[in-house]
Amino acid sequence: MESIPFDLARTGAGQRLADDLTSRGLKIDLLINNAGFGDQGRFLQLSLERQLQAINLQNATVVELTHRLLPGMIEQKQGGIITISSMAGFQPIPFASVYSATKAFLTTFSLALEAEVSRFGVRVVTVCPGRLQVAPEDLENSGERKKFPGGEQTHEEVVSEALRAFDRGGGLVIPGAINKFAAFAERFVPRSKVARLIKKISKPPN
Repeated sequence: MESIPFDLARTGAGQRLADDLTSRGLKIDLLINNAGFGDQGRFLQLSLERQLQAINLQNATVVELTHRLLPGMIEQKQGGIITISSMAGFQPIPFASVYSATKAFLTTFSLALEAEVSRFGVRVVTVCPGRLQVAPEDLENSGERKKFPGGEQTHEEVVSEALRAFDRGGGLVIPGAINKFAAFAERFVPRSKVARLIKKISKPPN
């Protein structure tokens, strides 16, 4: 099948893609929301255009596609949605403020949607991985990476856990024991203090 000629980071891209799928006569029974990117740095020094593109891609496009494709799944009483969020969505992250905010939205939206549509036989999985290993084809351009609490996970591990949850009927997936513990422990720390702590360990150079 030919590639879809849409930039999904543009306003209204999700609706245009849904229209294109409909015009092709395609019925979608599994939607995987996996597109995304995030820039690191001081908020005011980062491109506003890029930040707005991240919000469009990771939030608006997801909502648009879900809103347009979900009715068909409900009508058929089958299908599902897998949304790839991040551990970053569980805490405010200075110097990745927009990225962590978009992931917080994704997690909340996906979990709420699961509760709404499970009675129709539609399965919704919310996946919140930690840092993923760099794919072999991207190693050359990955640069130096800081050590990350909990280590790095392979894409295969995350996909495997997500599919197991899908087969069980949906739910929240936090791959890795350390990540699960971190998500649980954060409930007992004020969010403002979490942000200040992360700021100390992730502050970029002036």
